[in-house]
Amino acid sequence: MKKTLLTIALGVATATAYGQGQSISGQVLDGAGKPVIGATVVEKGTNNGTATDNDGRFVLKARTASPRLQISSIGYGAQEVAGSGEVSVRLADATNSLGDVQVVGSRSQNRSITDSPSPVDIIDLREVTTKTGQLDVNQLLQFVAPSFNSNRQTGSDGADHVDPASLRGLGPDQTLVLVNGKRQHQSALVNLFGSRGRGNTGTDLNVIPAASIERIEILRDGAAAQYGSDAIAGVINIVLKSSVKELTASVNYGAYDAQYRRDDQKFDGGNFNANLNYGLGLGEKGSFINTTVDFNQRQHTQRAAVPAPDGLARREYGDPKVSNLSGYLNSKFALTDQTHIYVFGGANKRRGDAYAWTRFPDDDRNVPAIYPNGFDPIITSDIIDVSAVAGVRTKLGGWDLDLSNNFGSNRFDYGVENSLNASLGASSPTTFDAGGFQLQQNVVNLGLTRNYGAVLSSLNVAAGAEFRREWYALFAGEEASYRNYDPAGTPDEERNASGSQGFPGFQPTDAIKADRDNVGVYADAELNVTLRWLLAGALRYEHYTDFGSTLNYKASTRYKLTEFLTLRGTYSTGFRAPSLAQINFNSTFTNFIQGQAVEVLLARNNSALTQKLGIPALRQETSNSANVGLTSRIGSALSLTLDGYYIKVKDRVVLTSQFGNDDPVIGPDLVALNVGQAQFFANAADTRSLGLDVVLNHTAQLGTAGRLNSTLAANFNQLKIDRVQTSGRLAGREDDFFGPREQAFVKASAPPSKINLTFDYQVARFGTLVRFVRFAGVDLIDWDGNPMNYDARMTTDVTLSYALTNQLQLIAGSTNLFNRYPTLFNPQLTETGGAWDPVQMGANGRFYFAKLQARF
Repeated sequence: MKKTLLTIALGVATATAYGQGQSISGQVLDGAGKPVIGATVVEKGTNNGTATDNDGRFVLKARTASPRLQISSIGYGAQEVAGSGEVSVRLADATNSLGDVQVVGSRSQNRSITDSPSPVDIIDLREVTTKTGQLDVNQLLQFVAPSFNSNRQTGSDGADHVDPASLRGLGPDQTLVLVNGKRQHQSALVNLFGSRGRGNTGTDLNVIPAASIERIEILRDGAAAQYGSDAIAGVINIVLKSSVKELTASVNYGAYDAQYRRDDQKFDGGNFNANLNYGLGLGEKGSFINTTVDFNQRQHTQRAAVPAPDGLARREYGDPKVSNLSGYLNSKFALTDQTHIYVFGGANKRRGDAYAWTRFPDDDRNVPAIYPNGFDPIITSDIIDVSAVAGVRTKLGGWDLDLSNNFGSNRFDYGVENSLNASLGASSPTTFDAGGFQLQQNVVNLGLTRNYGAVLSSLNVAAGAEFRREWYALFAGEEASYRNYDPAGTPDEERNASGSQGFPGFQPTDAIKADRDNVGVYADAELNVTLRWLLAGALRYEHYTDFGSTLNYKASTRYKLTEFLTLRGTYSTGFRAPSLAQINFNSTFTNFIQGQAVEVLLARNNSALTQKLGIPALRQETSNSANVGLTSRIGSALSLTLDGYYIKVKDRVVLTSQFGNDDPVIGPDLVALNVGQAQFFANAADTRSLGLDVVLNHTAQLGTAGRLNSTLAANFNQLKIDRVQTSGRLAGREDDFFGPREQAFVKASAPPSKINLTFDYQVARFGTLVRFVRFAGVDLIDWDGNPMNYDARMTTDVTLSYALTNQLQLIAGSTNLFNRYPTLFNPQLTETGGAWDPVQMGANGRFYFAKLQARF
C-alpha cells in the first residue's frame, strides 16, 4: 500500500511540475548577427536542456513556472536570460575573459572551434554521461570519438590496471594530455604486454573523474610546435567544471552478461559509481570553487570458458577488479577586474586486483604441498596519482599574462597474492611486496598573448617559456619476491624458479633514481588577413639535458570560400622525448610463450648488456605531419567536416623482439645471467600513417517538442612500417630485432577504421539514444607465426531516459546489446592466453546499466 501511495504521489508531483512549464523558442546569434550553431541551452536548476540548430534556433519545453535559461558556447561569454515566449540572445566573443580556457590548438582567446585551422572535436561530458553506459573517461571516449582507441587488457601486468589509449592509430605516448590547458603528467607505467601500447608509456585519463569534467577537446593534428613533446598524434585537453550554485549527483550501476564463465553465474563485472559535484560562487567578479568527489568500483569478469582444442592456457581470464576514489577541484579567485589566481588539481587512489597466468598442478613452478590443485596468482596494484596547478592571469602593458606552476606525481606499487616462491618449497609465503615505480613532474610556465585588432582583420601574437623537471624511481620488492633460495652450486636446470609467481619482484639491481630537465621557448601568431582568410604559424625550441635540442614549427591556414564552406590545412614537424621510464626500466619477468613460462630480461637502455651489444642511447622520435580538410554547412540542418592526414614518424621507440639464450650473438651473455630471453628499448622503426576523419551532423525538429540529432563519425587509418633500423652486434638482423609479430602489434594500435552512427531523440521528458559502432578487422600474428585475422564487428548501444521530476532523471540501457565478441582463437597461441586479444570493442560482451542523476 505504501508503495502504491508513493507511486501516486510521485506521479502527481511530476504532472504538477510538468504542467507549470511552457514552450520556449528562440535564436542564439553572435556579435555579428550570425547563428551560433550547437550552443547549449539549459533550464537553470534542472536537467532539462537542448542545443541550437544550424540556424541558431532552439525549442525547449520548460519545467518550472519562471524558467531561467543558461546559454553558452565555446569561444563566447555565457549568458543567463529569462525564459519567456520568443527569446533572442546575442553572445559576445570571450576575447577579454581571462577566466576562459582557450580552445586547444589556438592561443587566440576568441578563436571558436569553427574558426580553427585544425580539426577539433568538442565532447560535452554532461551529454555523454547522461546518454551512455560507460563510466570512465577512456571508455567514454572509445565509443564517442572514432579517432580515439582504448581497450582493457588482461594478463598484461601493469596494463591491466592502467588502460592504454591512443589517437589516430599511433602510440599512447604520442598524444599529449592537458588539463585546463596545462600539461598533465604521464603514468609511471611502461606497457610490456598486451596487444596495445607495447613499449609505450602514456597518460592515465581515468584518474580524472568524468563528473569533474565540463568538456573534452580533442585536437586531431600534430602540435609539438605549440605544446611540446608527445603531441605527434594530437592533443586531448580536459576542461574542468566551473559551474556555480549547482549541485549534481549521480548513482550508476551496470553488469555484463557472463556468457563465457566456467560456472552458472549469469552476470559479472558489476560496475558501481557514485559522484557528487558542487560549485560555490564567491563575490561578484566571477570567483568560484568547484569540487568533485567520485567513487568507482568494478568487479572481475570471467571469460575463460571458451572451448579450446589444446586445453586452457589460463583458468582465470577477464577484467581486473578495481576500486577508484578521487577528489578534484577547480577554482578561481579574482583579485581585481584584470587579475585573478587559479588553482586546480586532484588526487586519485586506485586499488587493482588482476588475474595472472595459471600454474597448473603439475607445473614445475608449483609446490603441491601449498597448492595441490595448482594456483592462479593475483597481481595487485596500489596507484596514487596527485596533481596540483596554481597560477595567476593578469594584463600587463596590453598583454594577457599567464604564469603557473604545475606538479604531478604517479606512483605504482605492485603486490602478488595467491602465489609462492618455488625455491622456498613448502615454507614459501603466499603474499609478496613486488616493488614498483614513480614518475614526478614539475612545470613552470609563462605565457603571453596579445591581439592587435587594427592589423589587417586582426593579429594575435603569443610567446612563452617553460621549464620542466622530471623524476623517475624504480624500487625493489621484498627479498622473497625475487630471490632464488636453492642451495648455491646446484645446476641451473635443476633449480626451482625464483621469486613470486605471477609477477617476480623488482631486484635491487633494477632499482634506480633518474631525473632530467627541459627548457622550452615558443612563439606563434595568427593573422586574419581578411575576415575569410586566416594564416597561422608556430615555432618552438626545446633542450633536454639527456639527449639535446630540437626545433619544430607549424604552419596552417583556413579560408572561408562561402558562408557554408571552409577549407583548412596544416603542416608541422614534431618530436617526442623518450620517457624516463623507457630509458631506465629494467626487470626480469616471466613471459608465457605457447603456454610455457620463460624468464625474460628487459635490460635498461644504458645497461652493460645493451652497451655490449652496441645498442645506442635512446633519442627523440621526430615527425612530419600534414592535415587538409573542409568544414561545411549544407542547408540549415546539416554540417560536415572532412580531414585527411599524413603522419611520418622516424626513430620510434619500440620494445624489440625477444632474443633467446640459444642466440649465436646474445646467447652466452643470457646463459651467464640465468635468463631464457632478453629484449630492449630502441629507436628501431620508421612508420607512416595515412588517414581520414569524417563527421556528419544533422538536426531535425519533429513536431513542436521533438528533436532528432543524427551523427555519423568515422576514422579511417593505415599505418605502415617503412624501415627497421638495427645497430651494433645485431646489425642486419631486422626480422630478429623487430620482427613481423611485434610489427603487427604496432600496426594494430587501432582498427583500420571505426565508424560511429548515432541517433539521439528527445521529446518532452523522454529521451532515446541508439548508436552503432563498426570496428574494422584487425590482423595479428600468433606464437606459431600464423596470422590471426580478427573479423570486423559492429556493436549496438541503446539508452532510454526519463525525467522523473525537474531535478531527477532516470537512465537505463545496454551497450553491445547483441553480445558481440571478437573472433575466437586458440588460447594457447594468443598474447593474453584467452580466446581473443583485447582488440576492437573489448572482450566482455553485453552490458546492462541504470543511472539516477540529480541536478539542483
